[in-house]
Amino acid sequence: MERADYGMPFLLQYENVAWYEDGKVRILDRRIYPTEVSYVECTSHIEVAQAITDMVTQSAGPYTAAGMGMALAAFEVRDKSAAQQLEYLNKAAHTIGYARPTTANRMTKITSNCVEVAKIALSQDQNVVLAIFNDTIDSLNRRYTTMDKVGRTLLRQLPKNGKLLTQCFGETIIGTLFRAARESGYDLEVFCAETRPYLQGARLTASCAADLGFKTTVITDNMVAYLFETQHIDLFTSAADSITRDGHIANKIGTNQIAILAQTYGVPYFVTGIPDEDKKNREAIKIEQRDPQLVLECRGIPNTLPNVEGIYPSFDITPPTRISGVVTDKGIYSPFDLESYFEKEITRFY
Repeated sequence: MERADYGMPFLLQYENVAWYEDGKVRILDRRIYPTEVSYVECTSHIEVAQAITDMVTQSAGPYTAAGMGMALAAFEVRDKSAAQQLEYLNKAAHTIGYARPTTANRMTKITSNCVEVAKIALSQDQNVVLAIFNDTIDSLNRRYTTMDKVGRTLLRQLPKNGKLLTQCFGETIIGTLFRAARESGYDLEVFCAETRPYLQGARLTASCAADLGFKTTVITDNMVAYLFETQHIDLFTSAADSITRDGHIANKIGTNQIAILAQTYGVPYFVTGIPDEDKKNREAIKIEQRDPQLVLECRGIPNTLPNVEGIYPSFDITPPTRISGVVTDKGIYSPFDLESYFEKEITRFY
């Protein structure tokens, strides 16, 4: 089987994202990587959904975990009648699909497609588990290939020795950007905002950049203005958990404030990803409120007195006025002209 994860950093190789095998799904625990290389092992699709909710895997990792989780759900009812299997898989599709509310529109596309794959497999007396697993690999190949186009388009906005600021962890786009940069002889310098409270920028994005040999520097989230004043940053980039048709984007909390600073200092901000066909405007974005305790501690160590309160909105919304362009598989679009993206054939990559 030809795979599209060649030359990718360790944590973006398929087996190190999420992997189904022998009645279990193994998910790399990104909450503690790279301090520890440890996997969460799930023996039911409900455990997979909980792992997604608990952010064992983040960014696009849940999309892979969702497909593998559906293969596990099929394994759980492999000895039942066809009708019972489909009923169970439909329930599993909902459970996994809504594990993270903000991206439920994307996740349910994956899980619903797995149900359709199961229907075909059952009608042809094929192995349902294997059919869903293979379809998940096909989906991974599509996504990696699609995001490779995005990464290469973004790379063209950078000089050969450019300085890049990232926010959070853009998963496949980050990996394909760095892979393309290495293949094309770019000598990038990468600055990663740490991304509190899970530190995805420090642990995940920085690891990908360092894995592929680029000079990598981590900054705390409150150092961005200093960075813009003291370093010549060529470009700020992030992925997006949602891109609405009217040009608003939802991404990890803190993205909007970096966009404000980038605009103030004249640094272009390019968002990467595929616009959401079913989200017309910012009102369609649901901001997930997570456990505030995570803000009051770092890696389980409390930073405050017990009577101190916290707040943890997972995402914020950046308006189109602060975005220089949206980099897609079809090229770069103005955030004010995303409707034209849908005039062409829509890419299926989940």
